[in-house]
Amino acid sequence: MVVILSFVTFNWKNDVSVEELKKKYANAESEFVEIDGMQVHFRDQGLASDSLPIVLIHGTGASLHTWEMWVNELKNEHRIITLDLPAYGLTGPNQTSDYSQDFYVSFMDKFLSKLNIKRCILGGNSLGGGITWAYALEHPVKVSKMILVDAGGYPMVSKSVPIAFQIARMPVLSNIFKYVLPHAIIEKSLQNVYVHDERITPELIERYYDLASREGNRKAFLDRMKSSINGDKYLKIKTLMMPTLILWGKEDGLIPLDVAEKFHADLPNDTIIVFKDLGHTPMEEDPIETVKAVKGFLKKQ
Repeated sequence: MVVILSFVTFNWKNDVSVEELKKKYANAESEFVEIDGMQVHFRDQGLASDSLPIVLIHGTGASLHTWEMWVNELKNEHRIITLDLPAYGLTGPNQTSDYSQDFYVSFMDKFLSKLNIKRCILGGNSLGGGITWAYALEHPVKVSKMILVDAGGYPMVSKSVPIAFQIARMPVLSNIFKYVLPHAIIEKSLQNVYVHDERITPELIERYYDLASREGNRKAFLDRMKSSINGDKYLKIKTLMMPTLILWGKEDGLIPLDVAEKFHADLPNDTIIVFKDLGHTPMEEDPIETVKAVKGFLKKQ
């Protein structure tokens, strides 16, 4: 008990208001739209005349910032829309605490409707990848192409799991997690999904730490980790017919490479590219090399 109390006292972290975080993590490109009582943070950047925008969805614990280097490389020729999902970033928690796959698919449809987007190229990493193909199953005419980056979907056995994910699944420790947030947990979790530790900058750690501290986000993270995100819908992936780019970090221990191979086997019009020295978030760890693959894919008819 003494050890636990000392840990909590030393690592206590109050929630930070969204208004305070906006000063640091919203910029001139940031916009907010109300959906189901949430003020959803998004950015609509690039070529405004592009009639087929690229919509990118981040993974668990991340935010729209994970795509910014891709956006910088693509915005001269494409319109790119990124957003903070419910439970993360500046958007914050869903008022109903529902973070199921069905909720996220419904949310994305409302979001795209708000922006008057009737058809798009949809892509995502990890959780965002799982939402991407699930949305395509429900709304195939609205998805022209898919980009799956270390995407969730099939049953799997992780080789390694970020410590933040592990804590979230421990009944007692997860409750403590609502009130404490050691920098070390954020750093160790990033080291788990990166291969190159030297690319984990203090600014990167600080961003993940700050946005995890947004009021309501820690509880939302715990609620999300308790949700069944994919269910058995993966059995229908083979019915999807749109061209798909599969990008994967070979060293991904959270969603191993064999999952990429299952996507490759089930999707008939796919292209798979594996990066041998990258991990679970290759678009963040090496945006320049990974976006080259995206550019080539987008040029294909």
